[in-house]
Amino acid sequence: MISFQQVTKKYRQKVALDKVNLKLTEGKIIGLVGENGSGKSTMLKLIAGLTYPTKGEVLINEKTVNRRSASIVSYLSELDEYYRFYNVEKTIAFYASQFSDFDLKKAYDILTFMKLDPESKLKELSKGNRGRLKIVLSLARNAPIILMDEPLSGLDPMVRQSIVKGLLSFVDLEKQLVLITTHEIRDLETILDEVIAIKDGTIIGHHNVEQLREEQNLGIVEWMTTIYE
Repeated sequence: MISFQQVTKKYRQKVALDKVNLKLTEGKIIGLVGENGSGKSTMLKLIAGLTYPTKGEVLINEKTVNRRSASIVSYLSELDEYYRFYNVEKTIAFYASQFSDFDLKKAYDILTFMKLDPESKLKELSKGNRGRLKIVLSLARNAPIILMDEPLSGLDPMVRQSIVKGLLSFVDLEKQLVLITTHEIRDLETILDEVIAIKDGTIIGHHNVEQLREEQNLGIVEWMTTIYE
């Protein structure tokens, strides 16, 4: 479904990704882990068509990614990129007007699950509640690819587990691929099918999570400790 072929990405003289080869298939929730500046967000932006490789090629269903790829990719940015003078309801309506695959009923189902007031203005929401809204907007699309950049950032640790479990209710794993970057590894580990570790723009590990447990008796955090030494 997604293929990186010898992808290098440079920002001026800084190498963000270095000759990355990767293949990802639908029907999975995949975690992308690594230190800040390792290249995680760059990988998501390349898949979303928000930036382009310096060398190599990124493909979705064997077609080169471009800005039109937004029609099949739902992208949750780590940044707040909304009209702060809108309220929640108006923000949802705006997204529905921009994407033909946006499911309003699904959006309000997730909104209820997230316990957000449709009348709340974005400028008055806490960072955690803005994070919940971003999850609503990204999961309400019926896009085959969902990219989530640090979706748990700013959320209260007490509610992370319930929100993580809720993610499974709103993803169709027969038709969708979810790729999540995160530092909250223990919170997400129970729902991940695969994990990819990246360091200094290079992939240093890619494993099936269940096989890690069965064959190496390692959780994701323990596995990361071994490969980042």
